[in-house]
Amino acid sequence: MAIDEAILMALAEGKSQSTLRFFAWEPPCLSIGYNQAMNEVDIIKCGQAGVDLIRRPTGGRAILHTDELTYSIVAPQDEPRVAGGVVESYRRLSAGLVRGLRLLGMDVAQAEAGHGQDADVSAACFDAPSAYEVTAGGKKLVGSAQVRRKRAVLQHGSLPLQGDITRICHYLVVPSEERRQELRQELRARATSLELVLGRGVPFAQVVEALVKGFSEALNLHLEPGELSEHELALIQQFRREKYTAEAWNFRK
Repeated sequence: MAIDEAILMALAEGKSQSTLRFFAWEPPCLSIGYNQAMNEVDIIKCGQAGVDLIRRPTGGRAILHTDELTYSIVAPQDEPRVAGGVVESYRRLSAGLVRGLRLLGMDVAQAEAGHGQDADVSAACFDAPSAYEVTAGGKKLVGSAQVRRKRAVLQHGSLPLQGDITRICHYLVVPSEERRQELRQELRARATSLELVLGRGVPFAQVVEALVKGFSEALNLHLEPGELSEHELALIQQFRREKYTAEAWNFRK
């Protein structure tokens, strides 16, 4: 999270450029959205299982980052592909995800505009798709969230590659074990993973390759491999020290 915010701030300062990044998490981590309450997470169970906790700079609900691919996009707010409102930029950026996943042989689509979450949505991000998020067979496949600061945009997204999509339920605070089982059933009905859709696993690197091509083709991008600058590396250390490892940020109310 410190890396993504560092790129965002460096871009806003005119010291970086638009960036598409792919990464995975080790050890597993449960992240909560910017405005989500940490008391929705069972901190003890996370600690017992060696699952890290972090508050994202972007919105949305809780995500268990394990056996997944995470992408991030950072661009100036006046960049045509992210210009306008949040929902409209979702639509444009999702086109890159859809194109890349179709290159892997997946039958995917964008959720319809106006497809919002129910009032009784759970603490889990994959409870239901929002407008223009990527779905497969009507189930949520990629969850995304966005933040805009200083005329720059950061969008995160999570693509479950394999494993039990309901594992997150073990780490959420729910009224009863009966409700936990109901939540598991609801998530199975509403969310899916790449492996479940394709009926086979796909290596992380192969998924990245397809998504790079998908973003390039759908958004008419010329992408080049890049490295973090010295300025970005300094910001990363600052944000990591002052923010993302601090209880004042992660457990704020």
